[in-house]
Amino acid sequence: MSRKRFLAATALALPLALIMAGCAGSAGSASSGAPTDEATGPVRIGVVGAGDPYWDVYKDAAAAEGIEVELVDFSEYTQPNPALAAGELDLNQFQHIIYLATYNVNSDDDLQPIGSTAIYPLGLYSAQYESVEDIPEGATVAVPNDESNQARGLLVLQSAGLIELEDGGSIFSTVADIDAANSKVKVEALDAAFTATSLPDVAAAIINNDFVEDAGLSFEDAIATDDPTDPNAFPYINIFAAKAEDADNPTYLKLVEIFQTNADVLAGLQEASGGTAVTVKTPAKDLVASLTDVEDDIRAQQ
Repeated sequence: MSRKRFLAATALALPLALIMAGCAGSAGSASSGAPTDEATGPVRIGVVGAGDPYWDVYKDAAAAEGIEVELVDFSEYTQPNPALAAGELDLNQFQHIIYLATYNVNSDDDLQPIGSTAIYPLGLYSAQYESVEDIPEGATVAVPNDESNQARGLLVLQSAGLIELEDGGSIFSTVADIDAANSKVKVEALDAAFTATSLPDVAAAIINNDFVEDAGLSFEDAIATDDPTDPNAFPYINIFAAKAEDADNPTYLKLVEIFQTNADVLAGLQEASGGTAVTVKTPAKDLVASLTDVEDDIRAQQ
């Protein structure tokens, strides 16, 4: 599928699939024989940021449904997918569709989304300037260096008038696609975990939500963000991921349902995101279709 067709498809799909998490619905129910007994142990879920209080609320909510959850915390985004593929985890919940598609293609893997959580706006932060307009010509701005978040960060910078991307940019843009002659700033790509710590040395930085508060910032400090309600934001829906053979596991689907519908979990998620999260309940088949389209587009770019 061409890039244009992919974006058009997601634009049509989002209004149908983007359902606020407070709406009625059920992803499934736990059943006997699911891997929650003493023989198989707890369901191990890999996350980035297990210290967020809502995860303890989530574990308690799962326990009330007879499912023991063990959270495995990772410090880097590159770690949870290989751990899931290797069987060290049962699920992970830290990434959006584009990140998973990039991993699957580059690793020749087939991890699958089994449920949605939220879309989070991606923000630009600065320790030196109070607005985008204050950033001087020729200054350096940092963006995450992983492929999916780098492209999204570059689109934020373009929307803010700091750079121009060749052909208007896309979900596949890299720093190599910056039209330097028509851009106000220089861009440096860093590991996502380090863009926040780079703030003393750069004019501004795109910082992923997981690292904002750890850096002593609040979400209100962002001087620019993207729009999570834009139809083209569909591939940035965050998901629960499982191995393909576990996509229909009733216990795992129940865990998705608990996350999507438990009021205390959702309130905690909103608090942790500074009220920025747009929670969604998107049918798994639509998530899988989007994943397949993005994977096809990634392969076409190679």
